Parts: sequence; C-alpha cells; structure tokens
Amino acid sequence: MKIKVGTKIKDMPITSTDNKTKLSDFLEKNLIIYFYPRDLTPGCTTESIDFNKNLLKIKRAGCNIVGVSRDSIKSHLKFIDKYSFKFPLISDQEEKLCNAFDVIKEKSLYGRKYMGIDRSTFLLNKKLKVLHIWRNVKVPGHVDEVIKIIKENK
Repeated sequence: MKIKVGTKIKDMPITSTDNKTKLSDFLEKNLIIYFYPRDLTPGCTTESIDFNKNLLKIKRAGCNIVGVSRDSIKSHLKFIDKYSFKFPLISDQEEKLCNAFDVIKEKSLYGRKYMGIDRSTFLLNKKLKVLHIWRNVKVPGHVDEVIKIIKENK
C-alpha cells in the first residue's frame, strides 16, 4: 500500500522493548515513528542519538517517539543500553510494520542488491492518521526538521 499524508494506519500487534503490544499503545500523544536499517551501525546510531538528545523538545511538542528495525528485542536492548536511549524500539522481524509503512526497498551495497529498510520517519496523530512523511532520510539535520514540523502540527 502506498502511504501518503492523510492515510489512516491500521492498528497492529507489535513487539517493543517497553512491552507494549500494539501500535496504538503509543498514542496518548502524537507519534513519531522512525524506521532504520540496523542497530549499532553508524548512521542508525547517529540518528537515534539525535532523537534521544532532543527527546525533551519532542515530548514538549506533544509527541512520543519509537524506532523500528528488523533487529531482535535482544539487539534493541543492547542498543538502548549502550547509548542510554530513553525511548522504546520495536522489533519488526516479520516486517509487518515495515510493509504497512512501505519502507522495504531494493538497496545496493558494493554492487550486491538486497531488500532493506529505507530510512523513513512518519508523524502520526492519536488516531493513527499520517500527518507528515520523510522518505530517504539523510541523518544530518533530520531531527531538527522533524521538530520544526511537529511544532507546526501541535
């Protein structure tokens, strides 16, 4: 399914590091959900550290945040522990969430083609409606851009 601003996401079961069991469990506020390729890799670590550093600004602007990758909960807990992240991560090993948000794309590394997560961020309201989409995210400056938009959507 092609997701665009205004699309309502179906609630679905999840496995998260804070024991939440469905996507809607995060919706006491608007939600920033960001998809990243792998725990403990340079770009993903930088992006997650940036979100963590700005967590207070994000919360003050009325949002919760959660990161999603195909890594296991065990890997996520190591990632959180190593960098003291103060927000949860979702393990999407079966790619249900990734497919729902259409973030699995063909990628290429050293000429080898494979299917992987396209770094993407979504802003959802409390009813799981998409308010803003960032695709093909470049890490530098991304979190500042997200904060600017969530303040506008407050």
